[in-house]
Amino acid sequence: MTQPPFDSSGYSAPSKPPPGYPPPAYTARPMTADDERTVGMLAHLVPLIAMVFSGGLLGFVASLVIYLVYKDRGPFVRENAVNSLNVQIITGIMLVISVVLMLVLIGFVTYPLALLFAFVVHIIGAMKANRGEWWKPPMTPRFVH
Repeated sequence: MTQPPFDSSGYSAPSKPPPGYPPPAYTARPMTADDERTVGMLAHLVPLIAMVFSGGLLGFVASLVIYLVYKDRGPFVRENAVNSLNVQIITGIMLVISVVLMLVLIGFVTYPLALLFAFVVHIIGAMKANRGEWWKPPMTPRFVH
């Protein structure tokens, strides 16, 4: 038994969305200064917590998600998300180098030092973001702008 072919002659697409739905070209509205400070602080704390619970491996994912979600919501939150992502990138590089250096045993010292560096920088970044201060992390190149 075969189905008859689809007949689209009686079908017409709606010209505008039904009431109660956002328009198709939805753009995120800018955040208030307090919201930017809060999300800027979370841009450092969420990767810090993810990094602690994963041994340094998931902090990058958390920073990347926060950056992608909030990068267009305001300049202060973007700067803190970029700082957090750059800290996680340099930490990831240090962790990869440390794993290689574990072959000569020095990596067992440098791996926790890399995590400690990221931990301290994220704490300082979270405190400065909470106070609304602009800040660039020390010893962290700008991979993402």
